[in-house]
Amino acid sequence: MAAAALAVLSPVLALIGQATQGAGTHWGHLLQFVLPGVVGQTLLLLAGVGLLATALGVGGAWLVTAYDFPGRAVLSWGLLLPLSVPTYIVAYAYLDILHPIGPVQETVRALLGYSSPREFRLPDLRSLPGAIVLLAFVLYPYVYLTTRSMFANQAAHLIEAAHLLGHGPWATFRRVALPMARPAIAVGLCLVLLETLNDIGASEFLGIQTLTVAVYTTWVTRSDLAGAAQIALVTLALVTIVIAVERHGRRRLRYTSGRRGAPIHRRRLHGPAGWLATALGLAPIVVGFVAPAGYLLALALERVGAGQLPSPALLHAGGQTLAVSAVATIATLGIGLIVVWSRRIMHHAPDWLRGVPRLATLGYALPGTVLAIGLLFPLMAMERGLSLLREASGLDPTGLILLGTPAALTLAYVIRFLTIPVGTLEAGLDRIPPSFEQAARLLGENIHGTLRRVHLPLLRPALAASALLVFVDAMKELSATLLLRPMNFDTLATWLYAEAARGTYEEGAIAALGIVAAGLIPVIILARLLDRPAS
Repeated sequence: MAAAALAVLSPVLALIGQATQGAGTHWGHLLQFVLPGVVGQTLLLLAGVGLLATALGVGGAWLVTAYDFPGRAVLSWGLLLPLSVPTYIVAYAYLDILHPIGPVQETVRALLGYSSPREFRLPDLRSLPGAIVLLAFVLYPYVYLTTRSMFANQAAHLIEAAHLLGHGPWATFRRVALPMARPAIAVGLCLVLLETLNDIGASEFLGIQTLTVAVYTTWVTRSDLAGAAQIALVTLALVTIVIAVERHGRRRLRYTSGRRGAPIHRRRLHGPAGWLATALGLAPIVVGFVAPAGYLLALALERVGAGQLPSPALLHAGGQTLAVSAVATIATLGIGLIVVWSRRIMHHAPDWLRGVPRLATLGYALPGTVLAIGLLFPLMAMERGLSLLREASGLDPTGLILLGTPAALTLAYVIRFLTIPVGTLEAGLDRIPPSFEQAARLLGENIHGTLRRVHLPLLRPALAASALLVFVDAMKELSATLLLRPMNFDTLATWLYAEAARGTYEEGAIAALGIVAAGLIPVIILARLLDRPAS
């Protein structure tokens, strides 16, 4: 358990140590030429995406919770669908869809009587407003998911009291429902901002120089590792501020009722009002999922229909994706189980020791580029130690075992996604009464036998859900993969990134479609969990 916590903390500690070395020249250059621009762009992007995603998420959640209209049942889970599409795939698809000689602009010009992009073209998507809109329409489900649960559990009698006191629908929402949902909104907004900070593909495709993009270009393009570490440290400071703001937003959680009351009585919308509600609920799904996924599907079918099957290189990248994701899933699940089980059996341990598992879940808050830069220094130290050990043993000390191999990539995935099995298994273990293990011990089982014969069979659903979520997240991961992958080692995400950078969209569409199909799995799980309380 302590080793897992140390593995998560070591990249952060190494990053701080490296960034503070030789600070004079690098910090001066960064403060004068780099940070003002990228910090400004990052803050504007965070503010824009946060505001728009909150509006979309809260609006969608209130719409399907408080009103009944045609298609409400489908929209209630359909609003989660954009969560299955990584941001870089949406950016990649829309750059092609809205290209000056793409299908949308050609149609608009034909309707307006223009024949050339020189006569008329839509505003360029490669801009800060374009990035804000695209990222918000993909990330709003985080706010929708948390806020809808809060709306569904809010006391219906308070809503009814507001109506009796003469408040209309808008005033009831603004003065009663919205303040009560503030903690849930803060949690969802924090996830949106962390995902925006982690994004590298969409920001780079759309020409936005964020801190994450600056870390990548400083290391890969300029080979300036110290500068990249210092920019990563600034990113880490921003992550800390985001989490602190989220805690501040939830500080009044204790004032909300913990009791589950009667569900809100949904108001039936008839006629044009009902169809307007349907259109409002459908719009985020069309923009965030249907349009990009449909376009990728059309490209892939067109390519396959023309007899152009996926290239051997793409199939090889797919195989490597499955292999590294499977290994990372097994390792993450095993370590997560050890962390949770250790906490369970430490009944009499001090509070600070029982709190160590919480440290092991901090990796998810680290953007992929920050994690990759921070991991580099411990891996270099371990590589040197292994080389000395081999030399002392009379073996060939040359060659790398960790750096530049899939092992480093797997370690990054484990640190980043460890929070998923820890949270899921902890919730599953809490549902198992302590009397079960006491009975097993009375029947002669030791600790390990109790785990194997009692707890593991009961934890099977939680283990399966954790494995699926980690596997899919590892398949989609781009930021850390770009920086830590071995030479000539591609996953579907890096393959798509390279194809989009070269402008060869047709081949990339098949890889993108594979990632989207995998991303639908956790969305289906979430939709089922979301509907369970209602049933």
